[in-house]
Amino acid sequence: MTNKKQKLELTWIGKDEELKLEPRILIEDPNKSYGDPNSENMLIYGDNLLALKALEQDFSGRIKCIYIDPPYNTGSAFEHYDDNLEHSTWLSLMKPRLEILKNLLNPTDGSIWISIDDDESHYLKVLCDEVFGRPNFVANVIWEKKFSPQNDAKWLSDSHDHILVYAHNKSVWRPFLLPRTENMNDRYKNPDNDSRGVWTSGDLSVKTYSAATDYPITTPSGRVVNPPSGYCWRVSKEKLQELITENKIWFGESGNNVPRLKRFISDVQDGSVSKTIWYRTEVGDNQESRREINILFPDDPFTTPKPERLIKRILDLGSKPGDWVLDSFLGSGTTSAVAHKMSRKHIGIEFGEHASTHCLPRLKKVVDGNDGLALSKALDWKGGGGFRFYNLAPSLLRKDGFGNFVIDEKYNANMLAAAMCK
Repeated sequence: MTNKKQKLELTWIGKDEELKLEPRILIEDPNKSYGDPNSENMLIYGDNLLALKALEQDFSGRIKCIYIDPPYNTGSAFEHYDDNLEHSTWLSLMKPRLEILKNLLNPTDGSIWISIDDDESHYLKVLCDEVFGRPNFVANVIWEKKFSPQNDAKWLSDSHDHILVYAHNKSVWRPFLLPRTENMNDRYKNPDNDSRGVWTSGDLSVKTYSAATDYPITTPSGRVVNPPSGYCWRVSKEKLQELITENKIWFGESGNNVPRLKRFISDVQDGSVSKTIWYRTEVGDNQESRREINILFPDDPFTTPKPERLIKRILDLGSKPGDWVLDSFLGSGTTSAVAHKMSRKHIGIEFGEHASTHCLPRLKKVVDGNDGLALSKALDWKGGGGFRFYNLAPSLLRKDGFGNFVIDEKYNANMLAAAMCK
C-alpha cells in the first residue's frame, strides 16, 4: 500500500494498465427467450465485463440491488485465464467490473452485496473502499455455510464466508426490514380479548435505578409487589395509573401477577433489523444449496451454488418488488430465479456454458412454476412472467485479408446503428 496525498490505496502489478473496451450490443435469441414476450428480464450469455459495458448506456443508475458471487481467486469465470491466479491478477480482473457495477447502481438507494471467502476478502475490501468509497462501506456479513467441521482440514475448518455490503450513497441508503417470521408473530397472543389485537408483554422494571420510581404496586387481587432488589419501575406512579386505565398493564389472568407492560403487534415495526451474522438455520448452507441443485439438475449438478434462502435475505434487505436486480456472475441462475419469484426485475450474466445448461432451464421451470424448491412453496409461487435471452454481438471490426480493419459482415443496418450509438 502507498500513501498518495494522504489517500490509502491498494496497489498491485498491472493495476494501472489501461483497459480499452469495445462497447458491444446485445442480440436477443428468440428461440431461447421464454414466457411473456414483453418481459424486461434478461439472461445474457457472454463475457461479463463486455456484457456490463453493453448495459451501461441503458441501465446506468437504475439497478437497486447487485449481488455477485465471483470466483474466490480462480479464473474459471474469466475468459482466457487459468485457475489459481495470484491475487494481483484477480484484483485486476475484478476492478473494471466493480467500476461498471458502481455506474449501474441507483445513486440514491442502490447497494451491492459480494460473496467472498478468507483468501481475498481483505484485499477485496480495500479495493471496494477505493471503487465505492470507504464511507459507503455498510457491513461485513458472516454467513454460516457449513454445519459440521471438516475433519481433514490441515489448520482450521472454515465454517463461514463473507458478504461485503456497500451502498452507492450510505448517507441516504437504508436497508429494508426483514419480513416478520411466524416465530416472531407467535409470541403475540390476546388472552384478555383486547379489541386492539394480539400483544405480548414486557418487563415493567429496569436496572437503571431511580428512587422516584421505586414504589409498591397493589395488584387487582390485593397483592402488593415491589420491583426486584436494585431495580425500579420504568414509569412513575402517575404514568402507571394512565397505563392501567388504558388497559396496557397485564397482571395475569388471575390479577395476581407482577405487572407487565402490554406491547401490541400493531405498534411494532413491520419487520426486524438484520444482524451481521446469518446462521444456516435462517438462510441455508452449502448442504441445502446442494440439495436444491440436485433437485433441479440430478444428472449435472452445479459445483458451487448458493442456497435460495440466502439470496432471498439479500433481496429482502436491498430491494422491493419491481426493482431491478443484477448478478453478473450468475452461475447456476440462483439470483435470477429468486428475484423472479420475489417479483423483482432481473438481469443475469453468465459466460460459461451454464447459461444454457443451467440458467436457461432453471428459469424456464421458474416461469412454469414447477422448479420444485422449498422457497417456491414458501412464497406460494405458481409461475408467470418470462425472460429474454441475449448473446453478445461479435466485435464490430475485423481484419480483412490485407490486415485492414473492416466492419464485420455479420452486422446488419440495425445492428450497425445500435453499435455506433454505443
